[in-house]
Amino acid sequence: MNGFGDIAFTLTLAAVIFGALVAGYGAWDAAAPLRSRFSALVARRVGAAPPAGSPRARQRRAPQYGASLLKTLVEKLKLTRGADADKATNLLIQAGYRNREALVLYVGIRLLLPCTLTSLVLIFSTPFNMTATHVALLGAIVAVGSTYTPPLVLRNMIKKRHQRFHSALPDALDLLMICAESGLGLDGALVRVAREFRRFMPEMTDELQLTALELGFLPNRRDALTNLVKRVNIPAMRSLVNTLVQTERYGTPLVQALRVLAAELREERMLKAEEKAAKLPAIMTIPMIVFILPSMFIVLIGPALIQVFKAF
Repeated sequence: MNGFGDIAFTLTLAAVIFGALVAGYGAWDAAAPLRSRFSALVARRVGAAPPAGSPRARQRRAPQYGASLLKTLVEKLKLTRGADADKATNLLIQAGYRNREALVLYVGIRLLLPCTLTSLVLIFSTPFNMTATHVALLGAIVAVGSTYTPPLVLRNMIKKRHQRFHSALPDALDLLMICAESGLGLDGALVRVAREFRRFMPEMTDELQLTALELGFLPNRRDALTNLVKRVNIPAMRSLVNTLVQTERYGTPLVQALRVLAAELREERMLKAEEKAAKLPAIMTIPMIVFILPSMFIVLIGPALIQVFKAF
């Protein structure tokens, strides 16, 4: 009877894990890419809907069982509401995921991943004849680790994305200044710069295109620029947005403001390079002590030690 109970427990856990994996895969497959978001914004601005027989329309009508199941579970538990959900939404926006399905998927992963991995640990630890204390300790470690892994991965993605934006922003600012000098307005300059960055950094293209669209249909143009800071929260982008907001408010010439900001960013980049160069001697001290000095002592003292050993 005990053996039958163990088999039933194992099968139940396997069924739960399989259902969780199916739901997670369905939600991941249903998550729309960023291009769909921009296509929807363009369609809303123009006032046109996708054709009835288009692939995008068929994709919207397609049944999304896994996504709906995960969404139902998350909504019943009320995990998409409150301060934690708002904080997760802001982090996902900074990582480049702005749709509602991204929040559902992220919350679902944080909910199902500890349960799934802990169940797998309990299942696969049975043949090793481990004690209950060891199994409980291992399960607790896996549960805690899998709980904090998704936020760490998300913050790492945000950090890498911010680094890419920080590296590409000076070039984008130079192109923006050239477009402004040629007579383009802010909307047209953003669209032109986004077109130039399409092959090199699609993320910059997406953000600039979305900002240009929001400048066109939002009642307050300052809100569009503020949304750009919320999506790309780095000091250089905040400086750019503050400059553009002051230009919009006080009527400052756009070219002059961008030229001053470009000079500040170049000076800041040079100062950071000089700071890294100044730190280099202190950083190289430990490798010199560990790798270079022992070899030097061996080369210098080795022959003398050999002669001393021969003399004795």
